[in-house]
Amino acid sequence: MSPCFTVHRRLCRAPLAIGFPYLYLLLSSLLIAHAQVFQSCNEVTNCGPGLYCGNCLALGKTQPICTRGQAILPNSIINGLPFNKYTWLVTHNSFSIVDAPSLPGVQRLTFYNQEDTVTNQLRNGVRGLMLDMYDFEGDIWLCHSFRGQCYNFTAFQPAINTLREVEAFLRENPTEIVTIIIEDYVHTPKGLINLFTNAGLDKYWFPVSKMPKKGEDWPTVTEMVQENNRLVVFTSIASKEAEEGIAYQWKYLLENEAGDPGLKLKLAKEHSTPLAQMVGTCYKAAGNVVPNFLAVNFYMRSDGGGVFDAVDRMNGQTCGCSTVTACQAGAPFGSCKNVTLPNQQHFYHIMDTVNDFWMKVGDPLLCLDG
Repeated sequence: MSPCFTVHRRLCRAPLAIGFPYLYLLLSSLLIAHAQVFQSCNEVTNCGPGLYCGNCLALGKTQPICTRGQAILPNSIINGLPFNKYTWLVTHNSFSIVDAPSLPGVQRLTFYNQEDTVTNQLRNGVRGLMLDMYDFEGDIWLCHSFRGQCYNFTAFQPAINTLREVEAFLRENPTEIVTIIIEDYVHTPKGLINLFTNAGLDKYWFPVSKMPKKGEDWPTVTEMVQENNRLVVFTSIASKEAEEGIAYQWKYLLENEAGDPGLKLKLAKEHSTPLAQMVGTCYKAAGNVVPNFLAVNFYMRSDGGGVFDAVDRMNGQTCGCSTVTACQAGAPFGSCKNVTLPNQQHFYHIMDTVNDFWMKVGDPLLCLDG
């Protein structure tokens, strides 16, 4: 693995209270000017809000630059649209975190997909989690495994631990909506629904009965928040929709071809398509329909704007602009502010698979990047 290094405090990277990094940035703004995205930085120079000082040797970068580390939530600018009109950032195998402790006396043998805790992913604007759940040791565990079975060397932790992180986030952020997409290997009767109930997430549940069945629009984000239906959950097992009230994902989601199964690390410089180009290609191929979820590995890694800028461009479609940062709340469609877009050469994202995942709820998504 050729990692991207950071030489300054990462946003929401440490498991400390989130207030300290933000307070540090606010106080430092009184002392020195902030460097902006793509600008050089060092241990003394602070990057602007939502940025961290990072270096990616795999891209031949010897000088650290300010790199985006937080998403702009589209409904914070253009609010009140149906849930399926936005694009949300999703982390693939959100639980498969580098340096996560393994079982005592066991060396983990698996592939990793993220570097932040789930709590920090959510704090940084991730709004969808892809979780692999298995029956293991008399409980339900998160495992990055194979052949439908969890082993002690592929196990991470009981799933309820991660779900409690989600519950805490939803409780502390009463206007946020989170989607969980489960690769489901749980065979315990009522195992999943009992798991979510025990984690305290049943009170946020978006019921299957409210999900559009024929491609109609979903409820607006405002309605979902007002009714506290702020957790959308999908399973890969069809029978659980009737048995446990958990939506079968392929009844509501369409996904592009995801590329190889992640057996080798693919570096942006050599193997990945610029995300900015993927945005335009997928949008046109799908009949001018934007995907609802962009799922990636190592979401913080890039040479500047990364996946965050790509999602901004997708969400610009909500107001007819090239990026959501150009949208103006309450303005007519197509009334855009003048903003400077990052150069497309910076729209690389380092992943361990060739392609990103694109998923659409409701309407068909025809874009295949394979």
